[in-house]
Amino acid sequence: MKITARNNEVTFDEHTLLVSKTDLKGNITYVNRALVDIVQIDEYELIGKPHNIIRHPDMPKAIFKLLWDYLKDGKEINAYVKNLCKDGSYYWVFANVTPSYFNDKVVGYHSARRKPNQEALNVIKPLYKTLLDLEKQGGTDASLKKMQEILNEKGVEYDEFILSL
Repeated sequence: MKITARNNEVTFDEHTLLVSKTDLKGNITYVNRALVDIVQIDEYELIGKPHNIIRHPDMPKAIFKLLWDYLKDGKEINAYVKNLCKDGSYYWVFANVTPSYFNDKVVGYHSARRKPNQEALNVIKPLYKTLLDLEKQGGTDASLKKMQEILNEKGVEYDEFILSL
């Protein structure tokens, strides 16, 4: 399924929780009704597909590199993410992603997303634009380097930075 992004934001209320689960490779194994409703993609079209099926092209790859690094280390992570709906609209979320365990072994990942704080998005949107511009010029390494410089200036790790917004 190829989705063409368009400039139309979809929002949801602060009581809505968008949930998905994936296997170790990021293929969707579960979605809740709220997520299906916002992305406008039927559950049967999502299950088994890579989660990045709803990734918006405005998202810097560096953020997903950080996300996967945290998860592969067995740590949870929080991130602001811009996603796509089937019609090309977009929506922002504040995501908490955690490893799912069975018998002390990571068997997949669980993501619960809430409506993001607008003040945080006022910081995130220009940051992501900067990172994306750097990726277009010098690849993911260039944006990761910039993100690390920002974190070093603030004296925090990525997750601490996100939670401070």
